[in-house]
Amino acid sequence: MAQAIERVTTGGRYSYVRHDSDEDETAALHRRLVEEYSGLDEAALLHALTQDVFPGRSAVIASFGTESAVLLDLVAEVDRRIPVIFIDTGKHFAETLAYRDELVARLGLKDVRNATPSTALIKRQDRDGTLWQSDPDACCNLRKVLPLRQAITPFGLIVTGRKRAHGDARLNIEPIEQFGDRIRLNPLALWDEARIDAEFTVRDLPRHPLQTAGYRSIGCAPCTDPSAADGPKRAGRWARLEKTECGIHFDENGAVRHSPGPGSQAAA
Repeated sequence: MAQAIERVTTGGRYSYVRHDSDEDETAALHRRLVEEYSGLDEAALLHALTQDVFPGRSAVIASFGTESAVLLDLVAEVDRRIPVIFIDTGKHFAETLAYRDELVARLGLKDVRNATPSTALIKRQDRDGTLWQSDPDACCNLRKVLPLRQAITPFGLIVTGRKRAHGDARLNIEPIEQFGDRIRLNPLALWDEARIDAEFTVRDLPRHPLQTAGYRSIGCAPCTDPSAADGPKRAGRWARLEKTECGIHFDENGAVRHSPGPGSQAAA
């Protein structure tokens, strides 16, 4: 189902070439994108940035969790060939892997890529597979952050399903963000849980099989628990720990730059 990571170098309407150390250029691009596109709805925004600004240089990060289907359906409506990156940590629920395959077939996604951790690093740092117990941050870095960092290398635009309604570090995210030397698009940033739920019905999308068991936000099996329906959306992630994020949504400095505007802050 998944394909090997391929490098894509085509450009878009802006003459923008990404350099690993040139974040100032990205900041200027970010400002132009916010000025030109911030008034668009989520579907139009997704189409404009993936097809006009970053054609061939856009990728979607999808966890295939309880809300992923809505974003992926929007993506499929724009272009089923946009690469979709799934971080296959080796610790997912079997139900998540089955749901991934179901959605890929259902939506006709043409380029789904598994980003997997380095076998050599696993042997050195987590040979017995229990690093999540002693150091969950190190486990996330090994199995999620590093594989994704490699997987997004060819892309200038990263699309995610992050939303303010998830709370905690996501309360102030914006639809268009600067993410290091890339642009990140969160087309559903302002959607609440009720709207997501309604879209599942309108679009006739299948639900994650664990959702009926009380799993409202789903990551790796060892670090995900069911959570109360009236509690925070991500309460079941790293329950009983202060940890709320795996780290893939933060740059090396732990920051994300948002568009200027009411309520926005310098970091998520």
